[in-house]
Amino acid sequence: MLSTFLQGFLLSAAMILPLGPQNAFVMQQGCRRRFHLMSATLCAISDGFLIGAGVFGGSALLGQSTLLLQFVTWGGVAFLLWYGWRAFRTALLANAELTQADNIARSRWRVIAIIFAVTWLNPHVYLDTLVILGSIGGQLSSELRPWFTFGAASASISWFFALAFLAAWFSPVLNKPHSQRIINGFICIVMWYIAWQLAKQGLIISG
Repeated sequence: MLSTFLQGFLLSAAMILPLGPQNAFVMQQGCRRRFHLMSATLCAISDGFLIGAGVFGGSALLGQSTLLLQFVTWGGVAFLLWYGWRAFRTALLANAELTQADNIARSRWRVIAIIFAVTWLNPHVYLDTLVILGSIGGQLSSELRPWFTFGAASASISWFFALAFLAAWFSPVLNKPHSQRIINGFICIVMWYIAWQLAKQGLIISG
């Protein structure tokens, strides 16, 4: 059981460590010290739910439905392009006293809405949780599946809270206009690169 837990934990950690929309948003909120713990909590809960759904049958549904996979992929491309554009604009406005991103961060419900978007409109979340982790965990026996799910969800919880706390800890440095310009410029490049990769996958699926 412990080995199954560790398998889930390590696999999930490998999936979540690369920078994506969830990580970027939690880091941004941590830099501003606004709703960063709430952001980490909601991202971890969403990941845990999707991992559980994938392990207990959701991976087969997404893998067998080409139309659903196309919808998730191209919806994600559009979202990532928008997210990258928002980061690009924020980088240009980094010297302004109040940017659009700051306005968003001041409202709890707007933060919740963005967390919903970066999680549920991000196709990488579905591919990582439902398809990859779900297919691996789904091959285990019914006694081991909960342990795999718990391990994978624990990695998500550990990572998001570590990211939120570290970003808040280093916020005096990270929240400077020059640092924000670099961070948002990097996020823009990563989001557009992921969108390009997804678009290529979408063309392969449709072909």
